[in-house]
Amino acid sequence: MNDKHLPQDAGLLASDDCGCAPTSAESRAFWSKDSVSRRGALGLGLGALGVVALSAFGIGATTSAAYAATYPSWDDVQRAMSNQNAKAAEVTRIEGLIQSLTQKVADTQAAAEAAGNEYYAAQQAYFDAIAAAEALQAQADAQALAADEATRKAAQLAGQLYRNGGDDTALQLFFSESADDADDLLSRLGSMDKVYQYNQTMYDNAVAARNSAQSLSDQAKVARDERDRLQQIAEQKMIAAQEAAAAAQAALDEQTANLATMQAQLAALKDQTATTVAGYQEGVRVAEEERKRREAAEAAAAAAAAAANGGGGAGGSQGSGGWVRPHGGHRSAGFGPRPRPCPACSAYHYGVDLANGCGAAIYAAQSGTVDYAGPNGNYGNYIRIQHGGGIATGYAHIRNGGFAVRSGQWVNSGQVIAYAGNTGASVGCHLHFEVYRNGGYVNPIAFLADRGISV
Repeated sequence: MNDKHLPQDAGLLASDDCGCAPTSAESRAFWSKDSVSRRGALGLGLGALGVVALSAFGIGATTSAAYAATYPSWDDVQRAMSNQNAKAAEVTRIEGLIQSLTQKVADTQAAAEAAGNEYYAAQQAYFDAIAAAEALQAQADAQALAADEATRKAAQLAGQLYRNGGDDTALQLFFSESADDADDLLSRLGSMDKVYQYNQTMYDNAVAARNSAQSLSDQAKVARDERDRLQQIAEQKMIAAQEAAAAAQAALDEQTANLATMQAQLAALKDQTATTVAGYQEGVRVAEEERKRREAAEAAAAAAAAAANGGGGAGGSQGSGGWVRPHGGHRSAGFGPRPRPCPACSAYHYGVDLANGCGAAIYAAQSGTVDYAGPNGNYGNYIRIQHGGGIATGYAHIRNGGFAVRSGQWVNSGQVIAYAGNTGASVGCHLHFEVYRNGGYVNPIAFLADRGISV
């Protein structure tokens, strides 16, 4: 799930306002494959941001040591093949680089997972604090109304007594007529006593309701202070989690860019036949083309799945004010209290679930800046977008490898940002969609309905 950050929701301000995200140019430069040399060190690719994030989760500098060396070129391999000692040294170097690179990916992914779990826990604690503060305030408001009503009734009774003669009302009641017998006299005395008792009861009720309202208001203030404290913690955990996720992504990108080449180079060095280095180079090129072809086919299949499973509403369909439906398919779960669909699932649903099939496209509900893209505990893979004006949206249960955007990136309304999956605490492929105002959750169904979108 985010009422979801620093000074009254600094996390929900547009990144350009808070200065906490890279510029568009910096983002493009950082994530461009061309910006990471195949001969460059992964330590340089991670940068200071990744080092800070990794150290926070127990990933030290020792795992980055291997990246001080440059990656071997095919010319290096060709030269080494002419000398057994050079060949053995190059084999050892490449094997060490592969091992270190693989370990780095595993370590950074584990750190990102741990940071994401901490972010989720802090986020949900903040959400629970919002609910607690709102419940106390609702009780305080109800008691204030009860106090007003009790005070009004007491005032009415006092006014009636005054108009009827003030304190002489009881005497007027008693002496208005002579009693016929002792029973009649006792009945009149009892009636007079009940009038005073009722008056006292009205007064006591008014005082008690007023005291209760004040007590509950005081408790609500304490609860709001706790809510604001937890909001800041949640935002700090989000920042740490994003740094860890960025470090993991950088490591994975570096592995993608270099691992296949190094494996081919290693095979060439160990090959005792007359196979040429050029043959291995061609193999790497063909494999890379096949990878790109496979990714394109998967994207096309996801688009076809989205079109085939569009019952209940089309993803990306337009509403008003630039808002769009974030996912196709039908509503599989609404907003609010619910039976737990799985042991790890929450009993209060802070969003709405839309089911359109595994791999179906997820769309940015509105233009804005991505300020989180990474693991988030029971939300699985998760994206948060800041739209400005204190409004943000969250997208959860994205499939592994299903991110189409990264933190710091500007996205347009209706742009594909991810693909639906079953990650985190989930019982089937779907999008869990949330809307936040000034950090706190709001009912996304009502929010989108106000903008002409049915979910």
